[in-house]
Amino acid sequence: MSSRRLLTGILVMLFAAFMSLAATAQSDTGQGNTASSAQTGSNPNYGAKSNDSNNMSNATASSDHTFMKKAAEGGKAEVELGQLAAEKASSPEVKKFGQRMVDDHTKANQQLEQVANKEGVTLPTTLSAKDQALKDKLSNASGEQFDQLYMSNMVRDHRQDVREFQQEAKNGKDPEVKKFAQQTLPTLQDHLKQAESIAPKAKQQASNQ
Repeated sequence: MSSRRLLTGILVMLFAAFMSLAATAQSDTGQGNTASSAQTGSNPNYGAKSNDSNNMSNATASSDHTFMKKAAEGGKAEVELGQLAAEKASSPEVKKFGQRMVDDHTKANQQLEQVANKEGVTLPTTLSAKDQALKDKLSNASGEQFDQLYMSNMVRDHRQDVREFQQEAKNGKDPEVKKFAQQTLPTLQDHLKQAESIAPKAKQQASNQ
């Protein structure tokens, strides 16, 4: 009996020791999982680099795409207003300038459309409210008054266009869009130079009417 009691006591002690070790191991594992969770889920900086990169990429794309849409709107307006000038202008010089706007901007619009197709960007197909209002105003004008109104707007519009294309040509992130801006900019600068030369003469003729 004494030996049996001794053996039973030893077994009880061993079982108790085993259970204690198992409980300790389980506790350590739980603490490790908690620490891991704290380092990942609770850390506000975890994954921030990846999210920041995505946000920057989206912002870049948005900037280039906004430029494309504005360029498309402006290009369409130049073609439609140029058609009016080629038909209605009283000055041969203004008529010739209007036809150049049709030719050059039709070509640029086609190039921009090709870039937009590559980038998956849908470009506007109608005039902006401002450009439509100007077209309506020009449609109701005639003679030297038409020439003066058209050329003064060509100077203003091309000054803005040159600034925007310079910005994209210098800082654009999308290679295709940036290349389009760089290739088109010299033509716009030449348009502006020509418009600034014609506009004062058109204004003087309108004043003498």
